[in-house]
Amino acid sequence: MLKKIIFQFLALSLIFTYSAQSAESGGMPQLNPEFWISQIFWLVLTFGLLFIILSKFILPKISNNLETRKSQILENIETADKQREETEKKVKEFDKIINDTKVEAKNFFNSERQKVLDDINNKRLSLEKDIEKEIIKAEEEINQLKKTSQEKITKIAIETSSDLVKQLIGEDINKSSLSAIVEDLSKKEMEKHNGI
Repeated sequence: MLKKIIFQFLALSLIFTYSAQSAESGGMPQLNPEFWISQIFWLVLTFGLLFIILSKFILPKISNNLETRKSQILENIETADKQREETEKKVKEFDKIINDTKVEAKNFFNSERQKVLDDINNKRLSLEKDIEKEIIKAEEEINQLKKTSQEKITKIAIETSSDLVKQLIGEDINKSSLSAIVEDLSKKEMEKHNGI
């Protein structure tokens, strides 16, 4: 590899040497020493002007553009960080609102459920009281009916027995003795029915 580079260097050197010699003799003014001072003057003048133009006009614009871009990038990064922080803050606020709403909904549900249960219990108690009143009223009516029905049954039994005896015998029977017999039989039936 090193041999190859050395060989190429020597070949190029020979080519340049040959070119310089042929230029002197053939008329290439760039290689003619009598034109070197003017070439150096124009070279310094051209590159000096190029340097001044680059350093005073072009490079400051490039530098300003780079600074502007850098400040814009930093500003964008700063804005993005602020927006990220604001977003995180908003997410936390929304999470808090959601959690508070869940708690409120649960509390509201529990309070409404308790109200419904209380209302059901109140209605149940009221219904039980009404049923109890109706039962008491029905028992009173039944007791009253028992009292009145006993007398009516006895009266009907006496009349029926009297009519039957009259039809069988053909004579009227004393209603007071018939009444005593019917009452005695009724008492026995009532005692038997009541389990006494």
